[in-house]
Amino acid sequence: MFSNAVSAALTCHFPCIRFSRDSDSDEIISKKPHEPVLLNVYDMYKINEYTSNIGIGIFHSGVEVYGVEYGYGGHQYPYSGIFDMQPRNINILGEYFNLQNQLRFRQTIHIGHTNFTSEEVTRITKRLGRKFRGDKYHLINNNCNHFSGAFTKILCQKNIPSWVNRLAYVSSFVPFLHKFLPEEWIAPCTIKKSNNTQSSD
Repeated sequence: MFSNAVSAALTCHFPCIRFSRDSDSDEIISKKPHEPVLLNVYDMYKINEYTSNIGIGIFHSGVEVYGVEYGYGGHQYPYSGIFDMQPRNINILGEYFNLQNQLRFRQTIHIGHTNFTSEEVTRITKRLGRKFRGDKYHLINNNCNHFSGAFTKILCQKNIPSWVNRLAYVSSFVPFLHKFLPEEWIAPCTIKKSNNTQSSD
């Protein structure tokens, strides 16, 4: 199922995940990391019109590897919120988050290199989907940048720059910070569930 390297990396960062082994699990993988791991950062500039007053920027990020960008977003269902897309495609990203004309590409940051194959990377994202479910998305506690950080740690044992997820960091010291933001930004899928329930009553 998974190579030893994949199992070890995921188990290290997510101890609750367990793996089965088969005859292919001893496949030899090159010890020299070769595939670049990139972080694509986007400025949510419409939202930042609110947060700039308290000195905090809000950014979306996705991890690019093997020519595919992986991101995380919220929805109301109890399965993975991880998606893949063409790297740095603002139109696709805007449609996914329903934020057309509210996102702009900011920069690409080289995080490191990985020796996982593209097939193993796909399997890793499926496993990560257990933690990063659509209905578990939360702007402060479990957002796209948390996913990016967890993903890059597995791929190349490196984290993303702290400023990318500064909102989550600052809110850990300022508990009331979320009150400055519209409720539908914090946990959009929860709001949608509530609205659907009310409409069906």
